[in-house]
Amino acid sequence: MLPAIRSFGTVAHGGHPAHEGTTMREQRRGRKIAMSQAEIDDFLAEQRTCRVATSSPSGPHLTPLWFAWDGTSLWLNSVVKSQRWTDLERDPRVAVVVDTGDAFTELRGVEIRGRVESVGDVPRSGAPDPDLETPELLYARKYTGGDKMHYDGRHAWLRVTPEKLTSWDFRKM
Repeated sequence: MLPAIRSFGTVAHGGHPAHEGTTMREQRRGRKIAMSQAEIDDFLAEQRTCRVATSSPSGPHLTPLWFAWDGTSLWLNSVVKSQRWTDLERDPRVAVVVDTGDAFTELRGVEIRGRVESVGDVPRSGAPDPDLETPELLYARKYTGGDKMHYDGRHAWLRVTPEKLTSWDFRKM
């Protein structure tokens, strides 16, 4: 006999139930541990690696990647000739998780679900592009400590526009 399966349900940022059937207790706990927008912004600015989930014809595909957060969109600098890029050209829906913590009471994270679009030239040549000034500056400062991007002719920018954002900070429990 299989064990009973309990749906835990999550609470979308802002306290809206993400799944029908979540109990009021689960919803209250979700709101209690959700991060504020300022906490989300700070968390995404300090973390270095996200995990990007795409859907390929053969099933899910999950890869680590560096990113930049500008307060409204998540920016991914992706290799153009990759399974991730191919998947997202076919189906732009994506889930991205950024999390940290070793002990249960230290767990924090943000999950972003949305759609991606490429921005700028593909692959990125480094030609001035006003749409990429902010994400490239944020990315360069985060990963190189400087203000300049390195262009290798293999990468291009993907902007993830969040449709759903879920956050948690177990330190609040």
